[in-house]
Amino acid sequence: MNEWYSQCVQSSTPFVQSKNNAAPANAAPVFNNVPVFNNAPVYNNAPVNNTPVNNAPAKSAPVNNAPVNNGANAANSAPSPALTLKTSNYSAGVSVHDPSIVKNGNKYYIFGSHMDTAFSTDLRTWKKLYTGVNENNRMFSNLFSKSNYAPFSYVGKNEAGGYSVWAPDVIYNPKMKKWVQYFCTTSTFIKSNLCYATADNIEGPYTYQGTFLYSGFVGNTVGQTNLKTITGGIDGNRYYPNNSYNFHVYPNAIDPSVFYDFNGRLWMVYGSWSGGIYILELNESTGLPKHNINNGNNTDKYFGKKLAGGNHQSIEGPYILPHSGSGYYYLFVSYGGLTSNGGYQIRMFRSKNPDGPYVDARGRQFMDGNNADYGIKVMGNYNLPGLSKAYMAPGHNSAFRDTDNKVYLVYHTRFNDGAEFHEPRVHQMFLNQDGWLCAAPYAYSGETISPTGYSMGDMAGSYKIVFHYHTKVNGDISNSYTVKLESNLSVTGKYTGSWEYTANTNFMTIKINNVTYKGVFLKQQDEGKTGTLVAFTAVGDNNDTIWGVKAN
Repeated sequence: MNEWYSQCVQSSTPFVQSKNNAAPANAAPVFNNVPVFNNAPVYNNAPVNNTPVNNAPAKSAPVNNAPVNNGANAANSAPSPALTLKTSNYSAGVSVHDPSIVKNGNKYYIFGSHMDTAFSTDLRTWKKLYTGVNENNRMFSNLFSKSNYAPFSYVGKNEAGGYSVWAPDVIYNPKMKKWVQYFCTTSTFIKSNLCYATADNIEGPYTYQGTFLYSGFVGNTVGQTNLKTITGGIDGNRYYPNNSYNFHVYPNAIDPSVFYDFNGRLWMVYGSWSGGIYILELNESTGLPKHNINNGNNTDKYFGKKLAGGNHQSIEGPYILPHSGSGYYYLFVSYGGLTSNGGYQIRMFRSKNPDGPYVDARGRQFMDGNNADYGIKVMGNYNLPGLSKAYMAPGHNSAFRDTDNKVYLVYHTRFNDGAEFHEPRVHQMFLNQDGWLCAAPYAYSGETISPTGYSMGDMAGSYKIVFHYHTKVNGDISNSYTVKLESNLSVTGKYTGSWEYTANTNFMTIKINNVTYKGVFLKQQDEGKTGTLVAFTAVGDNNDTIWGVKAN
């Protein structure tokens, strides 16, 4: 949640609870917000049915090195025409900001800021479960206890005179035998704290257990924190020189996200603007930070290890997705301001280790410099055929790998309609030849990618393409342009270049303006469900991404 915006424009309102279908207390263990499987590699994005077993170490998926096809095998296959799309009126049915996804049984849940929660069985249509920051919200049993306002005792009320409860993340902890919800309360752009609550059922009610990490403290407030207990002292020169919190170096304690690594260790990543994104290892028995590192270069015993950002540049909503099929941990963050024209967008880095270093397509960490220069831009503002209005400020995402190995990106988006209304969206993601995740252009509607690829008639033809330029962190909309993927593997139209594909896989490569993009072909429905169309999605070697849809 970004830079002191939401509490000023979203007030807490009473609500009527829709339903509460509690999950069994003995629900199957869930790791990094999805069940853990036997880490079988994913080949060419083919779904794999796995049996839950244990936290076996990850193995990197082999890359299919089949020869690049020159089109000869499909020379007599004429390109299929672009699909003319009707205008979509698709709605997710709910508004949940900063959606963090977790699955239990056949239900998917998104937990969001302002104590909003919804569920779905198809990742497309959602039903509200809880809403509203007030004592009537039955997600918590004691958050607003008249005898205990502990979650707010340090931060106090926000500028609007209410309480801010933001950016939760829910995970099942098998050692504790509890569902654990991590969340933050806050009152200024730096004065925040991280809290946790537990429940026997995923739908709650959650019981507040404590506050465990604080930011924004100074000389007369540090005594309200646990800094001295954790570090053995209070180093004012380190954390608040001249009695001012050093927010250019140290984090804002909001936006927590928790995951299990390939070896069963539990971690929490968090942070927003300020000193950047930090990570702490957690004690699985208690769900609390171990604080098992010492002060050093980009490390701090209290706050943990810095992963990215700093100097109060826009970066927030961190989420780490372990993917045993590729052997990588993927760090997602959001840049920009979260308002419709604020340039909010999703960026991606990856690492072989849960605590980094995390690098982008250029192999670089974002530890200093200009944020726009770092991180693959997964998506920003965009318009595609069939959409009634452009999608604006997509961000603060979560992600997960389902039981069939499909990977999903879950985020909130605003729209180019002059308002700040937002809805959640879910897009499927796919591994490219280099092990980067690429997001499908349209929202998920049940599609399954072909592991053996597509015919030349499917792949060649006229496309509307959209570039997500990493240099742009602003309100500009990426509109679509027409190009043709010719059967002779050239690209013509608004842009020129070349393309190729790897035989018997869904992998593809397209080269435009001296940038090489690697990704996949797929078939999916447009959001208005006009029909099934061919699309491609690819990551550039310069941190840009490109989408193409065979549609008008």
